[in-house]
Parts: sequence; C-alpha cells; structure tokens
Amino acid sequence: MAQYMAEGKQPEVLFWIGCSGSFDDRAKKITRAFVKILNKIGIEFAVLGTEEGCTGDPAKRAGNEFLFQTQAMMNIQVLNGYEIKTIVTICPHCFNTIKNEYPSLGGNYEVLHHSQFLQQLIDSGRLVIEDNKAFKGKKISFHDPCYLGRGNGIFEAPRSLIEKLDTELVEMKHCRERSLCCGAGGAQMFKEPEKGDKDINVARTEEAIEVKADVIATGCPFCITMMSDGVKATKKEGQILVKDLAEIIVEAADL
Repeated sequence: MAQYMAEGKQPEVLFWIGCSGSFDDRAKKITRAFVKILNKIGIEFAVLGTEEGCTGDPAKRAGNEFLFQTQAMMNIQVLNGYEIKTIVTICPHCFNTIKNEYPSLGGNYEVLHHSQFLQQLIDSGRLVIEDNKAFKGKKISFHDPCYLGRGNGIFEAPRSLIEKLDTELVEMKHCRERSLCCGAGGAQMFKEPEKGDKDINVARTEEAIEVKADVIATGCPFCITMMSDGVKATKKEGQILVKDLAEIIVEAADL
C-alpha cells in the first residue's frame, strides 16, 4: 500500500490478510489461492504488509477491551492515513471486527468477506469457471463460520460459489442459522478445550461424515484448522478434504 501511495494511486481493494493468513502454514495456502484469483483477472489490490496488525478480535473476545482498542486504533490510523475505502478479507473474525466494531472508533470502510467478493466477480462476469474437473460430481458440504453466518447473515454467497461448480451441495444437520461452531471462536483457538464428552470440532466433522461429504468447504482459517483436526480425529484423512472456498475455485478453474 505504501508503494501505491508513493505512486499517487489507489487500489481497487485492500486485501486484509489477517494473522492466520500471514503466519499459519495451512492458512497461507488460502492467502496464496485468493491472490492467484485476483492476479488472474487483473484486480488492482494492495496489502499493508508489516503495517497490518491484529484486528484485536482475540483480545476482545478474551475480555481485554483495552488491548483491543489499542490494536484497533493503530490499524485505523494506518487505514485512514492511506484513505482506504474497500477491504476484502479471508477471515470472518477480521471481517466482523473491522465491519462492525471499527466504525465506533473512527474506522469506516466497505468490508467484504472473500466469498462475497468472489460472488460479485462471478456475477459481473469477471471471474469465469469452466470445465470444473477437480470437483465434478463431488459432494461438498459448507461449514458456516460463526462470524460469517450467524454473526453477519452471510449464508448465500458461499453456497452460490459451490453451486457454480458441477458438484452436489449437501447440508449438514446443523447449518445456516443453526450451524455449529468449529470450536475456535471467542479466542478458544489459543487454548485447550474444557473437558467434556466430545470436542465440538469432532462432533461437527461427524455431521459431515453423516451426509457422506467428500469435501468440507468453509471460509475461515480457524475453521480450516479445527475441521482438519476433526478429520484426523475421526480417521478420515485421505477420504474427506477440508478446503477454503478460494482454494476450491483455484482448483476448479485450474488457475
């Protein structure tokens, strides 16, 4: 973004990568997949690079409001300094925080989850998926991330993307408004679960097994981690794939 500013230009969108997409090896694959799509169709985008800090979501959910506001204000100062208008992110946690909690601190932007942005690109004809061989005839079940689905009411965009492929969309027992959390939200990603009869990510994976899904699709790096662990725990590695929507599109369109 600093380079764009130096050249006196503004990108079409700012890609907010988020902590997982920057540092987690599995989530980096989602980042690269989304960038492949943007580059393929010539979207002018920028990233903040080292100027991007954590949105403060984990701190806020864990109860540290002071740390959240400190992190948020630092990000808002950078974003406003660059006169950012539109932000796209692969993380529903970042999406929810910037969209709903930054405005009261002076950060007002159009914020899109990448599923919404990809749907817009397909609807406008800028992104075309032809001859999908990678997932043809596969059963794909979409796991609704909490902050995407129940938190912000975005249920159709992800499913619309899956339905554009020559696949069968199968819904788990709990889906849409009644979806189950993967177990990582509310800063739970960074601690061990409390003792119980069964870890929730395992229970969620069992729902996907029940509907005979070949692929568990989702739109959240945290969910990718938890559902992948669920697949391992149920000994279904090699039988059930866990993929982000961006990865599915890259493979389907052979980008």
